[in-house]
Amino acid sequence: MGKIEIDDVIGYVENNIGNFHTKRLASLQRLKLRNVLKRKNPYLFKAKNILSAGELVKTLTDAFLSSQEETLFGDFLEELAVFIAGKVRNAWKSSAEGIDLEFDLKKTRYIIAIKSGPNWGNSSQVRKMKEDFKRAKKILRKTNSSLNITAVNGCCYGRDRRPDKGDYFKYCGEVFWEFISENPELYVQLIEPLGHKAKEKNEEFLKDYWKLLNKFTVEFVQDFCTDGQINWETLVRFNSSKN
Repeated sequence: MGKIEIDDVIGYVENNIGNFHTKRLASLQRLKLRNVLKRKNPYLFKAKNILSAGELVKTLTDAFLSSQEETLFGDFLEELAVFIAGKVRNAWKSSAEGIDLEFDLKKTRYIIAIKSGPNWGNSSQVRKMKEDFKRAKKILRKTNSSLNITAVNGCCYGRDRRPDKGDYFKYCGEVFWEFISENPELYVQLIEPLGHKAKEKNEEFLKDYWKLLNKFTVEFVQDFCTDGQINWETLVRFNSSKN
């Protein structure tokens, strides 16, 4: 096994966090109002009695962007976890479907599926992960029938009071980061370097964000408002009609 210093982690984060900001900005710049309107529930916003076109556009856009940002940042954290596990556990990228990395520790082969947080998927997605674990174990045992294999769902944040799920373990937050790094404080130490250049990157993002919102609001008023009021029937037909 190897060892990793916090400076190595800081260096990795500072060298790679820019990728998250670049993808976040690119995602914003590709956004189209009609794509946003098609993917969000118009009935919910009518029930909230939103009357302003600007407010509706901002609420819809923010909800859409938040979902995308969660995915993008989750991908970054997963890559960071793979980097750390590689340094400390001599882990390697798994070739098995749905498995992110593998390593050997105390006569056990660990196969790990990394997710962002504890509530990452619905029941069918969890079932798919369990099937991936089962398939990976079967493949590994073809070459070594006596191999002791433990499956782990590693979550980059959050907590789980019952980590033993029967056919796999679920390690979240502090438990997960310590598991791959042997550093019980790593989950806290990560927070500071993640803010590297965050202020200037966010200022750049906000310039395009407000520009886009203004553009979307004008487009929404033209296409989905009548006499200055939101035309909910037009909006619902656009969102949900079969044609």
